[in-house]
Amino acid sequence: MLYPDTVESDILVHKPWFIATMFVVVIAFFMAFNLTGTTMGELMRPVIGDPAQSGLYGRFAIAVVLSVLFCLNIVIIGFLPLVAQIGIVWLELLLLFLAFFETFDLSLEFIGQKLPFMLTQGLLTTLYVSAISIMIASVIAIIGAVAKLSNNGFAYAIASFYTSFFRGLPLLMQIYLIYLGLPQLGYIIDAVPAGIIALSLCYGAYMTEIFRSGIQSIDRGQWEAARSIGFGFGITMRKIILPQALPVIIPPTGNQFISMLKDSSLVSVIGVWELMFLARTLGQKTFNHMEMLISAAVIYWIMSIVLELVQSRIEKHFARSKVR
Repeated sequence: MLYPDTVESDILVHKPWFIATMFVVVIAFFMAFNLTGTTMGELMRPVIGDPAQSGLYGRFAIAVVLSVLFCLNIVIIGFLPLVAQIGIVWLELLLLFLAFFETFDLSLEFIGQKLPFMLTQGLLTTLYVSAISIMIASVIAIIGAVAKLSNNGFAYAIASFYTSFFRGLPLLMQIYLIYLGLPQLGYIIDAVPAGIIALSLCYGAYMTEIFRSGIQSIDRGQWEAARSIGFGFGITMRKIILPQALPVIIPPTGNQFISMLKDSSLVSVIGVWELMFLARTLGQKTFNHMEMLISAAVIYWIMSIVLELVQSRIEKHFARSKVR
């Protein structure tokens, strides 16, 4: 399905003024770098110093050639179907990133040795912490949203204080306060439960506002109709309000889960063996830090892509009722 902005963008890439502007911009960009280098590191190193001594004419000629190829790439891609455009651009960007990572001279053998342990230990721990946290945060968010929509001043005050406090403190500080603060009260807590509590409370505060806005998006007449046929609050919320609010709630909630998946790396500071903790420790003995960090980054990215696809399918499922 094409939308007006998509159609407009297809027409835009064939405008002469657009191509000319892109050509000038790309030339200026490429002129800033040492395009006569032989390695990726030399190519991307900014040129500093006297232009006359930095091969100005040679760099300008190479910049023009690269700019022509870049603009031709945009024009040709613009004639292809939308799916093909997306696939080609993704492939080109992926190749650029691989070329960028090639400059680090990574040890693929070392990555191959450590990757299975990162997947079996770090990945599973990250998914476990994130999944438990998002479920607890969802329950907290529903309770908080109902309290903030209530006419009860006591409930509203507690919910508003909770959202203000946990949205106002950095997540890392909350992790430390829970992990180091609860033992001061006599409650000894392990690292994993402390991380889950911190993530749940922090993201529960953000998701409270998401659920509140989703519930408020439903017309008040729905509540009045439910009361008129004798439905109580619980069944009204469960059978009428939440099913209609889900199409509004799911997209930002999915974004929160993806964000939580990455922020779960912060629990590594208290010794949880998740991806970030293993990425920092596995390469210390041999100083292969970059291999482990890039491996962890790729794993996080793949998990985010999977969650994006799942979120998209869920959104389509709940949006079917709005299709006419």
